[in-house]
Amino acid sequence: MLPSNGNNKKLTHFDGDGQAHMVDIAGKTDTHRSATATGTILMSPRTWEHVRSGTTEKGDVLGIARTAAIMGAKRTSELIPLCHPLPLTHIAIDFELHDDKSGITCRALVETIGKTGVEMEALTAVQIALLTIYDMLKAVEKGMVIKHVHLVHKQGGQSGDWSYSGTDVSA
Repeated sequence: MLPSNGNNKKLTHFDGDGQAHMVDIAGKTDTHRSATATGTILMSPRTWEHVRSGTTEKGDVLGIARTAAIMGAKRTSELIPLCHPLPLTHIAIDFELHDDKSGITCRALVETIGKTGVEMEALTAVQIALLTIYDMLKAVEKGMVIKHVHLVHKQGGQSGDWSYSGTDVSA
């Protein structure tokens, strides 16, 4: 019996015998697909001041995190075993700075024209950006918290458009 996701839908990464496999997308049509994900890292006001003033010894925290996020999106299939390698057509990484809570929210938009979606690429981009920020600031603070990483929106494919409808989890 195939594993279920609780909604009586079969999970696609399992074959008829319940064994993990890479989904066959050969019969799918190439369409424009996009996904947006977001997540936040919170830190102490002392660490936050290093980000705001640009006084970290390792350099431009957000610039390096943006580059790392792009690299992470491009290499998602190397990190997550059953993901298909995809020809990404666009990656945009934005950061929102939160003075009031000493935090940074990363938002990643990833697009392709292909047979499968880019949700995992967008989520990976956000995680890699936030982990890079942590890495660049860990000498100042090890207690930073990464939270609320989630898919915000996906567009395209057989399942169509989807948007997060939960409560505000941006911080």
